[in-house]
Parts: sequence; C-alpha cells; structure tokens
Amino acid sequence: MRRDDSGRDGDEPPTGSIATLPDPSPIVPYWSAKRHLTCGNPVPAPPWAARTPAWRAAPGKLKTSYAALVLCLNIDVDPPDIVKTNPCAVLECWVDPHTMPSHKALEVIGQNLQHQFEGLSPKITYKPILDPSYDDLRRFCMTLRKQAKDDTVLFHYNGHGVPKPTPSGELWCFNKNYTQYIPVSIAEVQNWLGSPCVYIWDCSAAGNLLQSFVNFAERRDADINLMHGGYPEGMQPFMESIQLAACAANEHLPSSPELPADIFTSCLTSPIDIALRFFIMNHQLPNDITADMVMQVPGDLKDRRTPLGELNWIFTAITDTIAWTTFSRELFTRLYRSDLLIASLFRNFLLAERIMKNYHCTPHTYPSLPPTNTHLLWASWDLAVDACLRQIPEILKKADTTPASGTLSNRARQQVQLARQEKGVPPIPMPVPGTEKPYSYIFSRFFADQLTAFEVWISRGGSALTKRGPLSLPMQTNGDQAFDSPETGDIGELDRNNGHHLVPRKPPDQLPIVLQVLLSQPHRLRALILLSQFVDLGPWAVHLALAIGIFPYISKLLQAAGGDLRPVLIFIWARILAVDSSCQVDLYTNQGYKYFANVLAMQEDRKGALIPNGSEHKAMCAFILSAIARDFPHGQDACWRERVFDSCYDRLDEPDFLLRQWSALCIGQMWENNDEIKVYGVDKGTQDKLIGLLSDESPEVRAAALFSLGTFMGASGSTDRNKMGGGGSGTMFHLEERTHFRMEVAVATGATLAIKEDASPLVRKELLVVISCLVKEWRGYFVVCAWIYWEEDRKRKLEGLSLFHHDDDMTAQAVNEWLDTFKDDEEENSREENRVVLSSFFTMFSVLLELSVDPYQEVATNAQTIVDYIVALLLESPFARLEGSEFLNQADPIATFRNNQNRSRIASLQSSPALSNASFSSSPSRPALSRSDTMTGTISTGVTNTIKRTSSFANALKNLAFPQYDDGRVSPNYVLSNRPDAPDYSRPPSPNLNFAQYTSPYSRPTTPTGRPWDTPQSQGKQLRGLADEKEKQRSIDFQPSDVVEALMEEDMERLKARRRAGAASRRGHHHGSRHHHSHHHPQQNGGDALPSPSGSTFSNDSNASVILGLGTGAGIRDVLPLKSRCYDWCLEYFKEPQMRQAENDEPGSMQYNYQVWRQQRNERVLAETRSQAEHAELCPWDRPVATLQTSGHPLSLAFHAYDPHLVVANESDMISVWDWTRKKRLNFFYNGNPRGTSVTSLHIINQEVGAMILSASAEGIVRLYRNYDPDLGNGPVQMVSSFRALNDVVTMKRGTGSGLVTDWKQQGGTLLVSGDSRVIRVWDAHTENQILDLDTNSDSPVTAIASDQGSSTTFVASFADGTVKVFDRRLDEEDAIVRSYGEHQSWVQNVRWHPHLGAQFLSGSLDGEVMLWDLRAGKHAIKLWGLDNGLSAFDVHEQARVFVSTSALSPSNWRAQRTVVHSISRPEVLSKTNIPTGVTSPPRDYPSPSIPRHGSLIFHPTEMLYSVGGPDGTVRVIGCKLP
Repeated sequence: MRRDDSGRDGDEPPTGSIATLPDPSPIVPYWSAKRHLTCGNPVPAPPWAARTPAWRAAPGKLKTSYAALVLCLNIDVDPPDIVKTNPCAVLECWVDPHTMPSHKALEVIGQNLQHQFEGLSPKITYKPILDPSYDDLRRFCMTLRKQAKDDTVLFHYNGHGVPKPTPSGELWCFNKNYTQYIPVSIAEVQNWLGSPCVYIWDCSAAGNLLQSFVNFAERRDADINLMHGGYPEGMQPFMESIQLAACAANEHLPSSPELPADIFTSCLTSPIDIALRFFIMNHQLPNDITADMVMQVPGDLKDRRTPLGELNWIFTAITDTIAWTTFSRELFTRLYRSDLLIASLFRNFLLAERIMKNYHCTPHTYPSLPPTNTHLLWASWDLAVDACLRQIPEILKKADTTPASGTLSNRARQQVQLARQEKGVPPIPMPVPGTEKPYSYIFSRFFADQLTAFEVWISRGGSALTKRGPLSLPMQTNGDQAFDSPETGDIGELDRNNGHHLVPRKPPDQLPIVLQVLLSQPHRLRALILLSQFVDLGPWAVHLALAIGIFPYISKLLQAAGGDLRPVLIFIWARILAVDSSCQVDLYTNQGYKYFANVLAMQEDRKGALIPNGSEHKAMCAFILSAIARDFPHGQDACWRERVFDSCYDRLDEPDFLLRQWSALCIGQMWENNDEIKVYGVDKGTQDKLIGLLSDESPEVRAAALFSLGTFMGASGSTDRNKMGGGGSGTMFHLEERTHFRMEVAVATGATLAIKEDASPLVRKELLVVISCLVKEWRGYFVVCAWIYWEEDRKRKLEGLSLFHHDDDMTAQAVNEWLDTFKDDEEENSREENRVVLSSFFTMFSVLLELSVDPYQEVATNAQTIVDYIVALLLESPFARLEGSEFLNQADPIATFRNNQNRSRIASLQSSPALSNASFSSSPSRPALSRSDTMTGTISTGVTNTIKRTSSFANALKNLAFPQYDDGRVSPNYVLSNRPDAPDYSRPPSPNLNFAQYTSPYSRPTTPTGRPWDTPQSQGKQLRGLADEKEKQRSIDFQPSDVVEALMEEDMERLKARRRAGAASRRGHHHGSRHHHSHHHPQQNGGDALPSPSGSTFSNDSNASVILGLGTGAGIRDVLPLKSRCYDWCLEYFKEPQMRQAENDEPGSMQYNYQVWRQQRNERVLAETRSQAEHAELCPWDRPVATLQTSGHPLSLAFHAYDPHLVVANESDMISVWDWTRKKRLNFFYNGNPRGTSVTSLHIINQEVGAMILSASAEGIVRLYRNYDPDLGNGPVQMVSSFRALNDVVTMKRGTGSGLVTDWKQQGGTLLVSGDSRVIRVWDAHTENQILDLDTNSDSPVTAIASDQGSSTTFVASFADGTVKVFDRRLDEEDAIVRSYGEHQSWVQNVRWHPHLGAQFLSGSLDGEVMLWDLRAGKHAIKLWGLDNGLSAFDVHEQARVFVSTSALSPSNWRAQRTVVHSISRPEVLSKTNIPTGVTSPPRDYPSPSIPRHGSLIFHPTEMLYSVGGPDGTVRVIGCKLP
C-alpha cells in the first residue's frame, strides 16, 4: 500500500480541516442519473416520512351558520351561591349595567355581545337570548337547530346572574315571572341543539358543564352505535362537539375590578382591548400611559395600515404560530382551518388562558389543548404592544382619534367614554384636526424580523438533514404504504445502510407568520420567495405549507397583475400539484389554469424581461396543466379551450429538454380518453412529431414521447392502478376504417423501429406499453403472427432432422391464399398494402420476443406478459384445431431433440424489411442468408434468427399449457426456475427499484359468486383435456387461410364497433362549437350497444364473438394494455430540491468531503505514477504482490485505477471483486448471460468518483453494476442498466469467435462495441443511444478495440484474420477506415496505443509476434518482437513504456506459462517469469468459445503492477522492483 510523505496510508481520508481544501473539479459520472437508480419507477416514501396530514377540512367539517347568545344576568339581583367582593368586576361586554335601568342595560349588553361576535364572523346569524325562561330557551334552541340543518350551532352561555352549574351537569335559567331559578340538564340542551355544536360556558364552575356534557355524549353515542349501528349520513356524533369553558369545576371567575366581569367572553370576542388593558396592568410605561389612553389607540381592526389594525394582524400571526407549534397537525387543522368563527375563538382562547391563569383560573376546552400561556412568542407580542403604546402620547396629541363606527374595539371605547361622562370625569381632550402636523406612526418591525429569522433558518442549514430527536421533524406512524413492495434500494441522500437515519429538521416557527405576511403588499414578494425556498425542500415542506393554510392565499394571488410574482408563483404551484393532485379541481374552479396557459403560450423572450429562465418556468406550467388534465375531464376541457395543446405542440421543438419532456407529457394527459382531442392531434400530425422525438438525445424526452403515444393508443395515464385503459386511438370519425387501422399500425411500428435498440430500459419499458395497446385492439393479427412463428420454428427443426417436405409449408400457402382474396380494382395496391401490414405486425411480434429475454428484468417481465397473452390466444384459437396442429401434443418427436440440443449462439433479430422495401429484398448489411420473395420467406428469416435468442417457441406454448404459478402476478424468476425448459442461466443482481410483476393470462380475480375463476389444478385439468377436445373438433372443414381471414376480419369488426360506440356517444352528448371540446362520459348501455372505448375503469375487452364464432380472447384474462409509471416518475422532479446544491456538491457534507479526499488521493496517485513510470522501464517486473484463488478460469480481468480492486470474470458468468492488497474477496455475483456464453470484456467506469462495473458478454449484452464494494455500506450489488449493445452478431464455430469486444472512453462517455459482427457500433453513455455504425469491411470478427487517449475520435481495431485497422469517427462511414495493416498472419489477440506517443500503437497475435505501428509511417510495422511458444495474452501499460505477454499452451508446453515483460523503447527483456498452470493434462480446448486463450493478463492503469490469471483459477499480481 502506498504511503504519502507524512507516513499516513494513502487510502485513509485526511484528518485536517476541509475548509482549506480546493473545490473538486467537475467530473461527469455516467449511468448515475436518477433514471438509472429508479428506471422510471416512483420512489417509495422514505421510512421517516410522516403520514400525510389532511390539510383540507374533512367532508363533515364544522360550518357555523347560527348562534344562540344566552345571557342569564338578572341585573341587580345576585345569585344565592355567589359572594361578590367590594369593589368587584362589573363590566359586561364593556358596559356597566348599574349606570342605566336594568332592562335597558340588558338590551345594550346583548347588542354589544352580538356586535362583538359579528366582528369575528359577520356572516353568521346571531340570536341574543336575554334572561330566558325554560320554555323560551327550549324553543329558541330547537328553532336554531331546525334552521341550521346539518350546520354547526354556537351556544354561548353567560351565567353570571344565576347559580353555578351543578356537578350533575345542570345550568340555570328563570321561570316566566323571574321568581325562581329553573335547572336545565345538559342532556336536554343536547337534545334541543343536536350535533354538531360549539359551546361556550362563561360562568363559575364551568368545568361541571364541560365534563357532564362529555359524559352524556359518550353514553348517547354508544347507545346509537349499539341500537342503530351509527349516526345517519350528515349527522355527527355528540363527542365531535367543541366546548370552551371559562374555568374548572372547582374554580370561580376572577372578580378584580380592573377586569370586566365577563373576562372570558371579552378575551374571546375583543382580544386586543383586553390584551392592551392586561399589558398596562402588568407593565410600567413612561409618560404615565393609562388604561383610558390605551382605549384611544387609533385605527381599524381590519386596516393593517393603522396602529390598531397592525396590532390585530400581529396578534393573529402570533396566536396562529403558538397553536401551530404546540398542537397536533390534525387538531390544528380542525380548529384553525375549518371555520372562521371557530378559528377566531380558539385563537383568542390562547389569550384567555394566558390572562386568566394569572388570576388562578384555568380555562378548559374539549378537545383538550396543551398549555400555551408560557410560550416564548408571548414575549414578541409584549414587545410589539410596548412599541405601539410608547407612541400613544404623541399620537393623541397630533392625530384625530375619532373612532370609526362598526369596529369591535371602538364600540368598547365609546362605552368607556360614556361611563366617564356619567361619573363626572372629564373626557380626554381631543386635538383640533388640522392644527398640528399629523404624527407619523412608526410601524412594528415584527414581520420583517420574523421573515429574516425564516430566511436564516433556510440559508443556515434548515434544508440539511439531521438525526431524529427534538430538533427533527415530528414523526407520525405511517400506516399506509403508497407503493407496492418492490425490491427497493437506496435513493437520494438518505442511506438506510449507513446507520445515520437522517430526517428533515424541525420546521421553523415562523411558517404561520409567513402566511400572514402574504397579506401585506410591501412584504409579499419577499415572503413568496422564502416560501418557495421552503416548499423546495421536499413533499414534507409542501404538506406543512398546505396544512398551515397557504392554499387560499396562493390561489388568490393568481389573480394578481404583477409580473414580478409570476416566476415564484409558478414554482410554488408546481410543488403543490406534484404533492397533492387534488388541487386540480380548485385551479379549474377559480380558473387559475388560465394563468399558466398564458405563460406557456408566451413567445420566446430572449432577454428574460417577461420571465427569467423562461423555458424552465414554461416546463413547470406544462406540468401544472398536465396535472390539471390528468384524470379530470373538466380539466381537459379547460386546457383545450385555452389552446394548451397547441402551445405544447409548439414547445416540442424547444432546446430545453425539460420543456420538451413536459410538453409531450401534457399532450399525453390531454388526449387520454378524449376522442376529439385525438382527432385534432392527428390533423396536426402530432403523432408523427412525437415519433420524431424518439430520436431525441434525452432518454427522458424519448420516454415522455412514448408515454404520450401510449395514451394516444389507449393506455391509461391515470393514478388509479385499476384503470388499465383500452379503446385504441378512439373513434377517429374523420378517417376511413382502413386509414384508421393503418394509422394505428404505423404509430406502433414507427415507435418499435425507433426504440427497439434503445440502450435505456426506461424507454424500452414505455415501448412495451405502446405495443400492448396495439395487441389489445388487433389481437387477431398477432395471433396469426404467433402461428406463423410457431410453424416456421417447427419447420426449421424438421429440416434439421430431414423430416420436412416443402409440400407441407402451410404458412406460405395460408398467407398467399389470404392475399389472393384482395382482388378488386386496386388489386396490386391492396395486396401489397396487406402484405406490408402483416410484415409490420410480425416485426412488432419479433421485437416482443426480443424484449421478453431483455437483460433488464422489468422490461423482460412486461414483455413476457404480452407474449404469453398472445400465445394464450393462439392456444384458444382455431389454429389449434387445424389438421396437423402440434400445439399441445406432448409426443412431439422434436421434443427430445429440442431438450438435448445445445443452445446456439445469439443471432440478430432480422426485422422484416417490408416497411422499407416493397420487394422484400434482403438487406446488404446483414449476414448473407437465403430469403425468398414471399411473405412467409421474409417472416421465416425473422423466425430463424429470433428463435435462437429466445429459446424454443414450443417451450413457451408448453409452459403456458401447464402453468406453474398460483395467481396472476408472480416473480418471473420464480416461473423460470420452475420451468424445465427454461434457459439455463443464473440470476443477475436486481435493479434498485424492481417493480417487475408477471401477469398470467390464465388467472382471473374472484368471481361474484366468491369462487376463484380458475385454480392451478382446474387450469391443468382444463388444458390437459384441451387436446382431446380439439381432436374431436378437427373434423371441422376449414383451412388455415380461413382462420387468418376470420381473425383479421374480427379485428376489423372490433374497430367498427368501437367507432359506432363513439359515434353514438357524440350524437347523444355532443355540444359546443368546433373550436371547443367537450368530454363524454361513457355509460354502460343495455342491449347490443357496446361501452364507449373512452373513460372505462377497466380495460375494454371486446370479447364478443363477431365472426365464425371465434370470440378471440374469451376466457383469457384481460391483462392489456400495460400501465405506465413514467408520468409519476417524471413529476418527482418537482418534489426534489432544485434551489440548493446536491449533497455531493454541498461543502461540508460527508459526500462532498469524501469526493474532495478522493480527488486529492487520485491526483497524488497520478503524480507518483509519473515518477515511477520512468524507473519501471529499467527495472525487473518479478516482485510477487498477491496470489488469489478464484472459481473457474479467470479469463477477463480489470484493475481499478485508484482503489485496490481487481475484478475477475470466469469462463461462464461469475464476476468476483477482490482487494488485492488484503488478498480478500469483497463480493461476487452472476452476470446472467446464458450457458455457452462468457463475459468477454470488463471495464471499471467512473473511477474518479467511485466505480461501476461494465461487463460485456458474448450474446451481445452490456450490463452495468454498482455497489460492488461492501466496505462503503451502500447495500447489495445492483444492476444499473443493461442493453443489447450489438444485434448483428454472427454465429461462429467454437474457438473462432470473439464474443462482444468493447472499449470504454471515460472522457466523453463513449462505448465502442463489436466482436462477432461486421460493424463497430459507437454508443453515447450520456444519451444512451447509438451514435453510428461503422462497417469493418471484413468477414472476420473484431478481436480488440482501443481508443486514442484524450479527445481524439480515432481508434484502432484488430481482427481474427490478422488485420489491424485504424478508424476515424469524424469521417463518413465509407471513409472511416483511414489505415489498414495486414502483416500479422494469425489472430490478433490485443491492440494497445503507445503510452507516450499518440501516433503509435502495438498489436500482438497468437503466433507470438508483437508489432509496433506508426500512423505516420507506411503500411509496415516499425518494430517487431518475436516470442517463443506463441502468445496467449498481451497488454501494454498505460503509463510506462513496457508490454507484457504470456506464452500459449500447447501439447508440448502446458505445465507452465512464460510471462515476459519487454521494454518498448529498449531492446532488452526486463523480466521472464515461469508461472505454473496447475493443470494435470494438456488442455484440449479453450474454456470459453469466445475467448481463444486459457488465461488472462492485464496491466494496472496507474500502479507498476500486472495480473496474470491461470488455467487453475489462480490470479497472481506481480509488481515492478522499483529502486
């Protein structure tokens, strides 16, 4: 292990401060984007995520409509159980009842109380009930309940003039003559008022009423649940009632003369007045400010620009914040966000608790609330009051304080002034208006300071995650799992394997205050910016913002005309809709969608004057509008009227990939289940434009375009998992039937041809959704293709056994007879058209078979679902009843041959050239295979080449006939493991999010009778008897061409039925102008009418028999079309933080520090390598470093450039990772390539930032793996991606092929692949697409590829015939070969560039010749080395001018291999080492059919080391003896 100058191990992180370390240079890691972590699957909620709180009020929310204000004062008569102090509190509703006649005082008090409540909520009907008798109280209560219906009734009870409530729950009123106190049981009040209700008990011993009410309510609710099973709809339990009590059962109301007698009511209805009075009583202020002066504070409670209005605004913000930070989310939403009156009462209750607890009186509520009287924010309130009251003397001197009528506090002040005059106290002198300059009031800095505190929280670590504790986000039990149970892995910043369990921090206390600031014009923009930064933290922040009540304010701001608010509003709304899609209804109701439609339609603003980052904000608008249209027909209509479709169509050409992506997704959501928008889109050529996007550089855009094409073809983009879609492209009433049919086929075929070789599994998954839609609607054509495939496969096997006679070729005869039926005026065109159509279907069927063995598990599983659906239809079709059919014949003579044959090498899928060439001529770029000019000849070619890759089609039929699974959705690997004829390969590591679930076409849900449709046993019995039944039916006289014609006519009848249903729907429901679209809701019609193909919850299944009694699909489970998860995955972009740096780029984070350390370590390694390379050219290379014992033959090796890792692949599919410094195996896994193939190429990519393993195997597949180092604690090994890198693989004899040869170029992310092929394909890792194919102009396989260092586009390739060619990717394909050398006489084992001279390269052949070439010289090598005993492996060091080779094994030389290290620049041999092979006899053949050697040899990229793998499984690491 290398050590630095300080003696510290070079692989240990630095212990010093990171503050002085340089920023890491930008390094582009490939295959590390989010799509590679999830493959288009939504990420499950993290384990710390709280259960989503309901921010909207429940359906049975409290809505107060009527209020009974019961005053039992009996002025001038004290109740018998109350002993009043002298002096004592006398004010009732700020009125002294002893200053006027008792009856007059009672009326004034009642009016004042009504006005005070109206100040809280003016829309409620208040009924003062003054000193009522028992009958009056009962009548009024019952009348209010009758008027309120199901709404809430407020019952306010002031019992200051009657005895205290009894412990048994009785309050008091009067008889008619006011001579007696009459008790009223709380149970009677419950009967009169019903539920729901809000009760306010303002009397001594009020706790008796509260507790008795709860006891009676519990009993009543229990009885109703027992007798009737619950309350009827619209009626709430009595326990849902809300109560506010002034004190406990053993307490009396305070009687301090400085306070009003109804202090509890005063706190609830006039909080500012009582709060100011309480502040004066407890604080000493200068200038002798008195309570009378306080009552003269000018302003209006509703005007925030006045001192009084500002205080009320601050009070609201503080009490909201206290409640938010103290109460649970559910309780806060119920009490503070359900009803305006209830919210005001409970907001003011916090003040009542603070004041009354100072007088040994404890207010209570039901539901009970935690204490808040000592909350820290009360100090902020006191500070704001102090700042205001200190200005009162100057205000009174220079301002006119004439009170405005109608406000709560001013009415109280009028009563105070009236009382002073009656007592003979002169009023406070008022200044004459206009005599002095008005005083300029200094407004409070409360809101500005709170915004600053909120900003500090966000900018100083608020977004960072922390450990669970008192400073973390409060957790709640997550009882609902939003996703299925996939094989999940590590996502984003949270790593559940590292033991930290980081969660979001506790939200800032200022969040409710930010909400209040939105009401203020001066602070609005700043508050919105801070709010946008907060909701950007993630869904949890959005939920908190919604729970606090942000939604109505944000909705109203959409009507604001200010352009400065536009960017931040768009940002906030995008986050809201990404988290809660139900807001689509609100945006439709308040027409907020127009706001975003107008922004999306804006023309290009190059200067950014209209909106900064215009393309990004337009992408957000496209997402918002797509969310409005999703699953919401009215939203689709609204977007259609605002011409959103046209705007998205125009944005498909924008340079910003995000805007292109969301424009396509928005189109997909708009025309889902909407025939008229689909018609409009077809008229504009939208489907063709989307197909053009399938060549886009961005995989996300390609996937989005396929999603849109999928919804166009009938797939469902709904959030409902049970809504499968169906109905194809709709009615297309403006097209003829044949044109409609050809259009659907053209869309699916165009998508198939564009995507079938795409390297991104995300894109290939979406392609399957599009094809599944076509299979659903045109299943007959696919059944015919499957039958042709089966017969051609059977014919191929019979030809191999010399049992086939050409007279038995019934597929060719059936197809020709079917084509001969088109004899009309346009005979040639019609015949040619139908041949092209059938060829298109066969191309798609062949692609389905290709994808059913896709290396990415989820893609393969979805394709298996489609293929098995088609095969199940084939088994049920009349083809199975044809004479000579062998579908279910287990005595098939081919079975023995099939089961015993060795699986052939992978062959390419020969797509039918019918789409590009009407004459069906063979493609010149393909291997020369005999083809006929008939349709069956073309199809037969596809069968011959595809069947070799997908295993026998007959096996698939037999597996379907005898299924091994119990239900509809099983793991495809489980199915394979139970199938005796399944391909023999090991399971590779699973992807991070594996949602792959196979759906059997034979399993059905439980029938309405409760009996399962089919059990595995019943399936087996039915299908085992199927052969006998069909044998009886084979006497039916029909030909294969009859079945072909019938199936295709049945498909056409299905289209006609679909169009008829759509036409009937339009006639019955159409309305509006031609420029406006209306969505039709399909209804289940009786009789023969078919349901509309749009809007169905379940996939439309037209299984009714329409021709020849076929009924294709009857009895088969309706599993198509497939359902895409692409939209849900894409919208997660708006759930992720965008305003802050990623964790890897955040200075101080663990990931950032780790990357800084890696960069410094790597730079140190490179510096040491340069110094060591100079000495290595002169020193021997025979120092033993490590010996590793692996399993099998180590035929492929790869060193990590910086970490001590060595990756070894054996002759089959096992890959192991070793730490060669510790001689320890770190990990091992299986690559998953089929038996008979090997891993022929290995690379470690992204070495600067970690590493991934890239493996290439002989069947043409490239696979990538991450998390291979368990020491990093990132979880198990996971497959990142996999794709078929080379389709045109030519089958070679054993030992004559090279498999799949690759070269990886980290700089630029280029992957070159070739091997047993006539082309060299160039892949771009960034776009995951092939850039170009270069013809090798050679019939020999490519044996090695080496790219030039740096940014050059030149590379060199060697061939099995001894040729070495130099290519330049910048030139045209025919001119790409710039040099060709042919001096080697045998297989060129390897070719490598000179480590220092960019124009020179070396090559080594099996006959022992190593040659040095110079591009600037002629066609001859400039230097030649001849090696004894041939050459088995050869490599050149990337830094030092040396090469190494191992001798070949032969019958005369097999006990040891000689390893020779040569200097390139000097003639001498640096070292010769004999390494024992460990074998006991001469090897007869190579261990791998694709690798013509018995071992492996590779240099370390940076260390002065090389590794040799021997035939006995021993891997030796040998180093240079440096001075």
